[in-house]
Amino acid sequence: MIAVTGANGQLGRLVLKHLAHLTDAPIRALVRSPDKAHDLASAQVTVVKGDYDDPAGLPAALDGVSRLLMISGSEVGKRVPQHSAVIEAAKAAGVAFITYTSLLNVPASSLMLGTEHAETERLLLESGIPHAVLRNGWYVENFAGTVAAALAHGAVVGASGDGKFAAAGREDYAEAAARIVSGGDLSTRALELAGHPAFSLGDLAAELSRQSGREIPFNNLPEDAYAGILVQAGLPEGFAKVLADADRGAAQGELFNASTALEDLIGHPTKSLGDFIAETLNATQTQPA
Repeated sequence: MIAVTGANGQLGRLVLKHLAHLTDAPIRALVRSPDKAHDLASAQVTVVKGDYDDPAGLPAALDGVSRLLMISGSEVGKRVPQHSAVIEAAKAAGVAFITYTSLLNVPASSLMLGTEHAETERLLLESGIPHAVLRNGWYVENFAGTVAAALAHGAVVGASGDGKFAAAGREDYAEAAARIVSGGDLSTRALELAGHPAFSLGDLAAELSRQSGREIPFNNLPEDAYAGILVQAGLPEGFAKVLADADRGAAQGELFNASTALEDLIGHPTKSLGDFIAETLNATQTQPA
């Protein structure tokens, strides 16, 4: 049996879709609130409560599971104890193989986001359970807010300078995770999963200008100034600092990697910047007034 944590999230739902095409094995979808995830259930998929913040309930949720996809938690600052609880529950349940969604270039990354992923990777090594670490690059979908703000205010704003983002689509990463957790290679390994071609925010501004027919420049700001703009836009201060720090890291090359492991794994090109912007503009134009 294959289990997926965080199965009701954006990535988790896509993983379940790909697993349904890749394997006939029974799948257990672990979610925080089963009442909100009835639509995930099928003849193949069973929905159970599996809450990162309820360690006592996790061993039962993983009982009978042989392979586990541990999708990283979304609450920055809480992920190490949450992931530790899942790993301990997996050990207690006798899980034979874990796949984990980490971050590109961990453990060398200096990003604030990288710290918890590095610690989780260490916990996996110490667990003794064979595992695959998927070091995911940035999602192109992470730039949806950037595009929306640029269309509203006439400029792409960030703090990444000429730094490149080796970003891919959420669907690409979901397919990769499904292939690894259901595949035949159960060896311990880490894969740097990068999208191609990589792009800078200047490239994003140029592509957005081309497709929108407007002149939209990229305004590169100091990290603190960019964080302040994000707070003014309504983001919590802590999250704004994390995003500004990610741009700082990108400027230093920390969100770039030349690895082709992602495209090799999924067997097709990753979602391009141009396709993402086209989809985003189309969605904006088709929204009701």
